[in-house]
Amino acid sequence: MTSARASSPTALATGHQRRAADPGLSVWVSASAGSGKTKVLRDRVLRLLLDDAKPERILCLTFTKAGAAEMSNRVAITLAEWASISDVALQKQLKDLLGDVALTDYKAKARGLFAKVLDAPGGMRIETIHAFCQSLLRRFPLEAGIAPHFRLIEEQDATAMLAEARE
Repeated sequence: MTSARASSPTALATGHQRRAADPGLSVWVSASAGSGKTKVLRDRVLRLLLDDAKPERILCLTFTKAGAAEMSNRVAITLAEWASISDVALQKQLKDLLGDVALTDYKAKARGLFAKVLDAPGGMRIETIHAFCQSLLRRFPLEAGIAPHFRLIEEQDATAMLAEARE
């Protein structure tokens, strides 16, 4: 027999995911494939937007191009939905995202976020760690101690250079 206070594994996971998505907390998420990491990151971005963060000031980093594309698509799809779904459906989605808080202020914000992100200068940055580092090097080459007009080595060239160095 279980106690009334015992939570289901799903409710427990949702609670942990909601806390990890809280932009007021500093968190590190490490979990296996299919466990909801992308959902947590998407929720964190949505909560930042709902808390009035400027879209162009949000930087979301992933390991792969596919991950960045997936993340960008999930955020865009959610924001597009929020702009057009019924009040009841929006209320439910916001409650799932935010928990038990007063949702009145958030409903109006949620409806306008799609347009706000589209109108943001430079848009929201969702990219790979490599692309972000490359953009930093391009902006600050002298500080990094590299030539201002550097170019990345293609994988084939890198392989050839390694083989030549070994010989």
